[in-house]
Amino acid sequence: MAILPILEYPDPRLHTIAAPVATVDESVKTLIGDLADTMYAAPGIGLAATQCDVHQRVIVIDTSDTRDQLLVLVNPVIKRADGEQVFEEGCLSVPGIYEEVKRAEHVVIEALDREGRLFTLEASGLLAVCIQHEMDHLMGKVFVEYLSPLKRNRAVQRLRKRRRERAPA
Repeated sequence: MAILPILEYPDPRLHTIAAPVATVDESVKTLIGDLADTMYAAPGIGLAATQCDVHQRVIVIDTSDTRDQLLVLVNPVIKRADGEQVFEEGCLSVPGIYEEVKRAEHVVIEALDREGRLFTLEASGLLAVCIQHEMDHLMGKVFVEYLSPLKRNRAVQRLRKRRRERAPA
């Protein structure tokens, strides 16, 4: 498998709406493996294909402490969302920025697994937050866009400063 480059906000490609996967074939399975390797190497707990400039509706998530419970969501759809929770979120596309975001506390989703089989999943807490966060990426939305304009501008300024500091002299 391969480690893919991760787009960083405010890259306009992060606003691309991902297309549904027609069939879970070998190319999609390779993408799933590459996304998982990239997420674990970053390290992160979720990654959407959009973040790696692949605009297909594919997400990988692993919120386990042991980092061995990969959840694959192909063409995920939220069927029900209820409750409310505020969670401090971060994002591999917005490195080093953590802010509180309000989301549904409980979700029920339908998706295809890595073999193309349809399944239903109920999630709450961190997993529900992660699913909603990654699904936003598939719709071209980044978590900092939930913030006030002032907080979002501060985040962009911090990202620009970090990039300047990382840039070779």
